[in-house]
Amino acid sequence: MEKTDWKRIGWLTAATLVLGAIIGACAGLLTLLLYGVEYVMLGFIESEFIPGAFTVPAVRRIASVTLGLGVAGVIWYLLRTKTEKVPSVKKAVNGGRMPFWQTIVHVVLQIFIVGSGASIGREVAPRELGAMLAQRFCDIFHIGDGEGDAHGVLDRRMVVAVAAGAGLGGVYNAPLAGMFFAVEILLVDVTLEKVAFGLGMSATAAFVATAIKGEHMFYDIGAMQMNSTPSLMLFALLCGTACGVVGALFRKGSQWAESHKPTGRSLMWQMPIAGLVTGLVSIVVPQVMGNGRAAAQLGFSAFIPETADISGAAQSAASAAASPWTFLAGSDGAPGSVVNAGTPLELNRLWMLLGVLALTFVAKALVTLMTIRSGASGGVLQPGIALGSTLGTMLGLLWLFVFPVDSVTACALIGAAALLSASQQAPLMAMCLVMELTEAPIEFFVPVGMAVAASAFVSSGLLHRLG
Repeated sequence: MEKTDWKRIGWLTAATLVLGAIIGACAGLLTLLLYGVEYVMLGFIESEFIPGAFTVPAVRRIASVTLGLGVAGVIWYLLRTKTEKVPSVKKAVNGGRMPFWQTIVHVVLQIFIVGSGASIGREVAPRELGAMLAQRFCDIFHIGDGEGDAHGVLDRRMVVAVAAGAGLGGVYNAPLAGMFFAVEILLVDVTLEKVAFGLGMSATAAFVATAIKGEHMFYDIGAMQMNSTPSLMLFALLCGTACGVVGALFRKGSQWAESHKPTGRSLMWQMPIAGLVTGLVSIVVPQVMGNGRAAAQLGFSAFIPETADISGAAQSAASAAASPWTFLAGSDGAPGSVVNAGTPLELNRLWMLLGVLALTFVAKALVTLMTIRSGASGGVLQPGIALGSTLGTMLGLLWLFVFPVDSVTACALIGAAALLSASQQAPLMAMCLVMELTEAPIEFFVPVGMAVAASAFVSSGLLHRLG
């Protein structure tokens, strides 16, 4: 009979509860830091009521993002050329050492630029912080620090990966996505122990983070029908195929931008220029700023009243008031503008809606890639959701002419998960993250799963061809 390894059970328990709680606290504090930066730099705090910097004067938007990326450019230049470099999370999982104070500065800078309006995701920051804390945890328990300790090295790798996933789960209150990020992307090894360990630590982190930052609705999908339909399954298959192609191209684009970042002094002028361009674009497309929440909500908030009686969708007064379409209606937010989605779908209005969505899609994709290319560090999870939501909405508006029984918001939900699946090459993580962030009814796992499957299949084949 194999002897029970009580020491291993002990540190696994400690990692799940203690390390998970510390990572959750850090994730909650990083969220509060984001809100603080937004308030100081832009004069607003993102929420379900104001998903983006729509009410911020254009001059302040330009000044904020330019200054934010300018300051970050100088500090990142010093950090990357004068001190020990911070490795990626994947390198950390494979043994790369994450320096303590450099990692903290690196993490804070990512939150700072997103809060100032830079078009890039903020989810890498809590993952890096989680990985760094996990390495210190392993040092304390002497996990994988002895020569010839093959099992210890594997355990250390697992702890670092799971802790990084817990950072994601904590900051977005998405424990399933955090667990799948660890086992599907970092470890690429799904075992019962890793799943249980990952889910336990991510759940702990999410619980603690929520206690600190509060529980808030991240994406409002109140304008969606409550039941899936056979036609929605067909849409999921077609939309998933389209998102597979677009998501694969976005993945290649982000990889190109990452590999062509400046490494010398040019970092200090390329980043503020990227900020200036972002600010100028935001004059016309304010939803381009930030990590993608505003752009994604544009798709999720699309609501066509004349199809509501058929689809069963409804939009509350609170949801309509917080909709990006309402903010885009004018400086006073008055309803009735040609870009307001809450009006009957006439042909001329259809083209206007498609135009706004297409402009948002192109601007968000290009500005995000430009921000990465300029030297900024950050993620592409939320930008991927934004691109998928807007693309799904565009396809959904056309779909409604044939199948008005479906709602545009349901199409946006499907598109968001499908494109994220393709861009991350992680269908399980993508599906769970979008479902957790939107708190969608569980029965929509079926059409979302269909779209994610189609997207994963198409994108993997395309990426293999592209090399």
